[in-house]
Amino acid sequence: MTFYILLTFVFLLLLALAFAVVLIYKKDMHPWILGYWRKAFFSSKPQTSGTTHVMFCFVDHYEPQWLNKDNIELERERVDRWFNDYPKMAEKFTDADGCHPKHSFFFPEEEYREEHLNKLSDLCARGFGEIEIHLHHENDTSDNLRMVLSNFAQTLHEKHGALATDPVTGKPVYAFIHGNWALDNSHPKGHWCGVNDELIVLKETGCYVDMTFPSPDSTQPSLTNCFYYAKDDPNKPKSYNTGKLMYKNGSASGDMLIMQGPMGFNREAFKFGILPKIERADIRDNMRPSPARIDNWVDKHIHVEGQPNWIFIKIHTHGAQDVDMPALLGEPIEAMHRHLNEKYNDGEQYKLHYVSAREMYNIAKAAEAGEQGDPNDYRDFILKKPAFKRM
Repeated sequence: MTFYILLTFVFLLLLALAFAVVLIYKKDMHPWILGYWRKAFFSSKPQTSGTTHVMFCFVDHYEPQWLNKDNIELERERVDRWFNDYPKMAEKFTDADGCHPKHSFFFPEEEYREEHLNKLSDLCARGFGEIEIHLHHENDTSDNLRMVLSNFAQTLHEKHGALATDPVTGKPVYAFIHGNWALDNSHPKGHWCGVNDELIVLKETGCYVDMTFPSPDSTQPSLTNCFYYAKDDPNKPKSYNTGKLMYKNGSASGDMLIMQGPMGFNREAFKFGILPKIERADIRDNMRPSPARIDNWVDKHIHVEGQPNWIFIKIHTHGAQDVDMPALLGEPIEAMHRHLNEKYNDGEQYKLHYVSAREMYNIAKAAEAGEQGDPNDYRDFILKKPAFKRM
């Protein structure tokens, strides 16, 4: 009898293990789950003293032509919704520095329309955000990509006053989010890119940071919840899979700084009441930013190694998708900001800082340089604020 009980136990154990493996691959967790568990179970939580500063950055894959490339009026409605409603929401909230929430619009090169960028630039000139570069491409080449990115950066800078400039060369520089998360030709079937040396091309054309991740599929790097430098291998895809962590009193290395948002498991959302859903810092109408999610983002404690008192949270959305705008511009997002201010902006235990993508980069670089104190002093540490044009 004991033998059969043991045999049954072993069988059930193997069945559970097989189910777990199938689930991990089905959910595209295999690139990152082992490293995530290793860090979760075998690394101690960073110790902090004094005030913890929370940098909060909201980046947007902002695509007015979403599922629509032939209806300019619909595009205008989507852009106008943000132009009119975002200030009404953002003006209700301020951080420890008196700044309103700042939205980083990563605008797709292939969807460029001057009239849309005129409105977004005006919004940014009033202090409500900044503009950076987004790109979807397929079967591309290094030379074409280099030309496209360089031309688009120049257009954004000259026509709209967008993008910071390099303090040495004076040329426009930018933060980047890759379309479909397929950075460096990382899609397993080679879709949505085609350029194995993309990190090098990005660096050559003025990209100072990539903010693509976390991702919902196998394009996700093995490293999670950290900032790191990736070295490109021009002959292979997904060179960013690993890299060198960003740390205090360190220096830049490789070809591209990768700044990720929080990733892990959503402790309040369970599938079938058993399996926790994956947290990828994505904000949509059906993935609203609840207090539990926000606390989870803070708990991930993303920081420059050696500077644990400065925590960075980068969340993302696709803000031009009609179904999600009520959540992104209405009560759900206001509830998020209320929770951030009530719990993480008391002035003693926590201070909240609303930052753009550029400002988050600057503050992280200040931490890397060994700077301390109030992160507000380093919003323009290397790259100065663009002179956005008003309408």
